Amino acid sequence: MTRVLLLGGTGDAMQVARQLGPHDVYSLAGLGKVPADLACRVRVGGFGGAEGLARYLRDEEIGLLVDATHPYAARISANAAAATRVQGVPCWAVRRAPWQPQAGDDWRMVDDWAGIVLALAPFSQPLFTLGREPLAHLHEIPAHQFWIVRCLDAQPGTERSRVMDARGPFSVEGERALFGEHRIDVVVSKNSGGKATEAKLDVARELGLPVVMVRRPAPGRADREFDSPAQLLAALKEML
Repeated sequence: MTRVLLLGGTGDAMQVARQLGPHDVYSLAGLGKVPADLACRVRVGGFGGAEGLARYLRDEEIGLLVDATHPYAARISANAAAATRVQGVPCWAVRRAPWQPQAGDDWRMVDDWAGIVLALAPFSQPLFTLGREPLAHLHEIPAHQFWIVRCLDAQPGTERSRVMDARGPFSVEGERALFGEHRIDVVVSKNSGGKATEAKLDVARELGLPVVMVRRPAPGRADREFDSPAQLLAALKEML
């Protein structure tokens, strides 16, 4: 029987993990809550780069690696591609389609944190939906700004910021209330795709607010790519 290693940490990965068996492994980087109700093994922590992952594939006799990590987890995806190539193990990937700008959208495209800071200069009440990255910069907030940072885990804020722990899916009504309560005038987002966190873009469009959008990194190599967990699971069922 083919043993599957699933690299996850996303909602898409959880859908796949719930269909895996006791001989399979679901690997998490260690951020967020570790699920306790899965039939498969759960592994938390890194592998030690591409070489460490290649050793793990060999030692654990993994027959298929599934990359269902976040679209911005470029290093993990690159390590997965390199390790599977070395070991001759197939690499499948769930590649969630990115959001596309619609009529009325005002997207300001950037590549990194320096680009975010520059794009935010004219604004005063940004909403960050980048995960934990802004937490390392709370001491750098300009005097004219107050940041709202939304991430998975509760963290202390500062006199110029509030950190909110919240997990999607988010509704349009809830996002409207959040934007109104905190007088949000710009949204900072990664182009993660999917429905779970898309409501912020709907509300930004509705209110005529700009979105500072971080471009996706190039995806790692995969032998097969799937648009959704359902497509991958159907192929996995056929293979097994």
